[in-house]
Amino acid sequence: MKDHDSVPYSLPEMTDAERIERATAMRNKLASRRTCRYFTDEPVPREIIEQAILTAGGAPNGANHQPWHFAVVSSPEKKKAIREAAEAEERRFYGVEGGTAKAGQEWLEALAPIGTDADKSFLETAPYLIVVFAQRKGGIEEDASKQNYYVSESVGIAVGMMLTTLHEAGLATLTHTPSPMGFLRDLCERPDWEKPLMVVVVGHAAADATVPTHALKKKPLEKITTWL
Repeated sequence: MKDHDSVPYSLPEMTDAERIERATAMRNKLASRRTCRYFTDEPVPREIIEQAILTAGGAPNGANHQPWHFAVVSSPEKKKAIREAAEAEERRFYGVEGGTAKAGQEWLEALAPIGTDADKSFLETAPYLIVVFAQRKGGIEEDASKQNYYVSESVGIAVGMMLTTLHEAGLATLTHTPSPMGFLRDLCERPDWEKPLMVVVVGHAAADATVPTHALKKKPLEKITTWL
């Protein structure tokens, strides 16, 4: 490898048995993570959101350009505006207002067991919306000129780490992806070279919150793994 400035790499010393125990414990903990569509408006400490975003900011990424931005929305006015714009797109997606649904019949049939529809009231109820943007340019300096690399992969990993942290903090989350999403860039006042990828809804689950049984069906290890 080429010479470059560096610092030592280290991990805590563990036996294989301890590694297996930790991996199993984490797997079991994350197995309880579910997408939630029913939130309360109970406040969430801002520090939890900050720590989750800092965790996301440490994700592996292309050339260490860290091609992400997280717009945290908590004002009732902004949340209402996002909900109204998102629901307008969702009504077109589901064909609620007549005409052919943008989703297509096969997609709608795939969504039916989950029970989603054009109502996105959780966008107003939950205390925080984290709008995730992928930066196509910028580099660490965010100068809008340097090319960023492996942007979608990098941001996807970062969001996964953020969701894991929020789950560890005992909060409910939902990833919402209206299509198209350009309105999010406008409402969050972000530059043209940033692409909105999703809205992460964060808060406390409602006391009567439920999860579709279809969401509990997970592919077994032998179906998602090939050992070569």
